[in-house]
Amino acid sequence: MNSSNAPGIHLRIIPLGNTLSLLLVISYLLCVGFGLVAPGQMRMYEAWAPLLPGFEWLTWTGFLIGLIEVYLYGWYIAVLFVPLYLWSSKDRH
Repeated sequence: MNSSNAPGIHLRIIPLGNTLSLLLVISYLLCVGFGLVAPGQMRMYEAWAPLLPGFEWLTWTGFLIGLIEVYLYGWYIAVLFVPLYLWSSKDRH
C-alpha cells in the first residue's frame, strides 16, 4: 500500500499555501467590492472586522491590513493542514 497519498497526488505546502491565500484574497476583495457597490445590502465588513485585527472599513490602511491578514491566514491553514494530512494518511498497521 502507498504510505503517503493516493497515486499521483503529492500534497505540497507551497502550492497549497499560495492557493489558499489566493482564494482568501479573492474572497476578501469580492466582499469589499460588494460592500462598496451595495452598502445597505452587503455588510460583510462586519464579519471581517472581528477576524482581522486592525481592519477598518473604508480606509486604505485598514484595507491593506485586511488584505495581508487574509493572505497570511491562507498560509496558516496550509502550514497546519499539510503535516496533519500527511500524518493522518499514513498506513496504520
